[in-house]
Amino acid sequence: MNYILPLLSVLIGFFIALWLKPQDKNNLKLLLAFSGSFLLSLTVMHLLPDVYKSLNPKVGMFIMVGILFQIILEFFSKGAEHGHVHGHDKMTQMPWLLFISLCIHALLEGFPVGHHHDLAIGIAIHHLPIAIILTTFFIHAQLNKTALFLFMLSFAIMTPLGTLISDIFPMLNYYYTEITAVVIGILFHISSTIIFESSEGHKFNIAKISMIVLGIVLASFL
Repeated sequence: MNYILPLLSVLIGFFIALWLKPQDKNNLKLLLAFSGSFLLSLTVMHLLPDVYKSLNPKVGMFIMVGILFQIILEFFSKGAEHGHVHGHDKMTQMPWLLFISLCIHALLEGFPVGHHHDLAIGIAIHHLPIAIILTTFFIHAQLNKTALFLFMLSFAIMTPLGTLISDIFPMLNYYYTEITAVVIGILFHISSTIIFESSEGHKFNIAKISMIVLGIVLASFL
């Protein structure tokens, strides 16, 4: 399940956007709010206590490195990791900077999954609305469908690949705390940004608060 869930979530999101062509942005924003809340809760309740349990005095520094690294990635991806894509210009070629930054982001997310199986669920829930939004954006930008499919397939493979690499190379376990702390910083930045960006003007409403609370509650049961 560690490999299948993150992979399927992107592919399901891709086909939902391709066939159903969802038009209601409010529903997608509510789904984003839920995914951000769920992912943030898993990070705080599971990943964070685990890395601090190691008593490594540099954990905080590596978390900040993760936050800074994600900010740098978003300079190239334009915030696609949290559904922040816009523009309607026709694309004549593959957006390589966006592709590479998204793949690096997804690859790193996969490293702690081998130690925290619940994180696979959180990442899957996080990737589903992102895949729908990205696919819809690229369809409107008239990106070649073959390039679009390869883009989304590569994005889908990256998180399971990160998990596979961490399983195949036991030596990475020696740096598990540091790598996980960096991923925590990445997830902190992404999930908090999703929560605050999933409504117009950053205003909270009852529906959004309900989805955020639901994400927290469900994460607490894992």
